[in-house]
Amino acid sequence: MATLRDIKRKIGAVKKTKQITRAMNMVAASRLRTTQTKMENFAPYARKFSEVLANLSSRVEPEIHPLLVKRERVSNVELLHFTADRGLCGSFNVNSINKAVRWIKEENAAGFKCRLTLIGKKGRDFFRKGKYDIGESFTGLYGTVDISFVNKMTMGFIQRYLAGEVDEVYMIHSRFVGMAKQEPTLVKLIPIEPPKGEKAAGMTDYLYEPSAEALLIELLPKHINVQLMNAFFQQETSEHAARMAAMDNATKNCSELVESLTLVYNKARQAAITAELMDIVGGAEALRKA
Repeated sequence: MATLRDIKRKIGAVKKTKQITRAMNMVAASRLRTTQTKMENFAPYARKFSEVLANLSSRVEPEIHPLLVKRERVSNVELLHFTADRGLCGSFNVNSINKAVRWIKEENAAGFKCRLTLIGKKGRDFFRKGKYDIGESFTGLYGTVDISFVNKMTMGFIQRYLAGEVDEVYMIHSRFVGMAKQEPTLVKLIPIEPPKGEKAAGMTDYLYEPSAEALLIELLPKHINVQLMNAFFQQETSEHAARMAAMDNATKNCSELVESLTLVYNKARQAAITAELMDIVGGAEALRKA
């Protein structure tokens, strides 16, 4: 049985851990507010951009630009995969990695070769251990990424697609649904798919200057830029929300553990006091009979 000193030492260690988890929770909450504001400010622009692009693509033939044309035969696909650079955020990274692994297995089973572009240290470390074709990997981007980097990444995808090195490009990132839910989401980047018939039919009729074809050709690469930038914001916001929830749960668990250990300490202390009293009473009784 643990001594009183051992139990007291454990209580002190758990209390220190609780202080750390509470501090990390506060840091995550502060960063969450900043990134969530960026995400919410960017969301209206992204929605309107998608609406305009969908309207344009529904009024022209897909053959005007290769980014709209589906390949008749698909053999090589590329996946842009997002994970966090750090842990301590529950199952956040595991869920995203598991979704990517399942998707890669499905593509390989269909006879497709899959190339990976990785963003985030956790995903990079995981896929390096397996037999995966990793093209590029980036770490330390969250909070510092700008449109110039996103544009460079977009041009790389487009150049590989136009050169025939890949036939389709997909992206998996965590979508911020709410504080309690961050959902790994698969998005097809290239070729860009126009909206379905019913959605296109309900769109507002715009007049374009210059022509719809010229505008569409100009906006297609920018559409991919917008999707990537939105993915960065969604991913970073989801990470901080997941870490905040994980640290909150850890703090609560520490509080419960402290209460449990305190109860054990009190019981052990009471047992020790009782044993000492029994020794005193026994000694006094022996002296009385002597």
